[in-house]
Amino acid sequence: MGNNLKTIVAFVPSNKCQKYLLEDLEEMPVDKMVDLSGSQLRRLPLHICSFRELVKLYLSDNNLNHLPPELEQLQNLQILALDFNNFKALPLVVCKLRQLCILYLGNNKLCSLPLELRLLQNLKTLWIESNCLQYLPEVVCELSLLKTLHAGSNALSTLPPQLQRLQELRTIWLSGNLLSEFPPVLLDMPFLEVIDVDRNSIRFFPSLAHLPGLKLVIYDHNPCRNAPKVAKGVRRVGRWSEETPEPRKRSGAVIEITLDEKPLLPPATKIEPE
Repeated sequence: MGNNLKTIVAFVPSNKCQKYLLEDLEEMPVDKMVDLSGSQLRRLPLHICSFRELVKLYLSDNNLNHLPPELEQLQNLQILALDFNNFKALPLVVCKLRQLCILYLGNNKLCSLPLELRLLQNLKTLWIESNCLQYLPEVVCELSLLKTLHAGSNALSTLPPQLQRLQELRTIWLSGNLLSEFPPVLLDMPFLEVIDVDRNSIRFFPSLAHLPGLKLVIYDHNPCRNAPKVAKGVRRVGRWSEETPEPRKRSGAVIEITLDEKPLLPPATKIEPE
């Protein structure tokens, strides 16, 4: 009965009804984290924005399509999860949270990202998977500290050459896009450690043996005629892995490597900042 009541209350936009969904969260938690994931919220209750020392805010799996301007008060926020909502555009107030280092935007309806995103110069992890992106917004290339970029399950057919500017980037996930060739810009990024181009339309792979930082390349489920050549010790997941019998399915045993952020986490699992 409780869940059914919450479902009904969620459709009522009044502050009183939306506050009911928070189950009497009146004061900022001691751990400086608020997790409202799966609360069926249609608006963010304003009193959350009064928690000035808040560091982590999880709003995943709700019905949000906008955020109040008062969110700007959370200037200590480092992690913001907005995945699995109904955002068609990233609210500009998010770009005013200058201390953000991890931002989850996956599973929304985003077709672009605002230029104001460049203001988030502390951002290290950006998840924009499962949106409506037909191109990677060039503003992403201005996030100079970015280490992990998850842009899988969009409609990307190319990557901008400006991506090479991201010299801190170590992990890029591009599975489930529309790439017909291996993105040339990645060949000029020797600092990359993980490249995932699984489930694209790549027919030929150039050699990746010259990338000294590479530890893992996932290239399965492409109509390719060859396996990418890699340096000794680099793990490959895909067809024609000559040196070791690689499993055909992704598993923790195959892709588990030592990185600052754990790859291939389920959407419900959030990465903690360093």
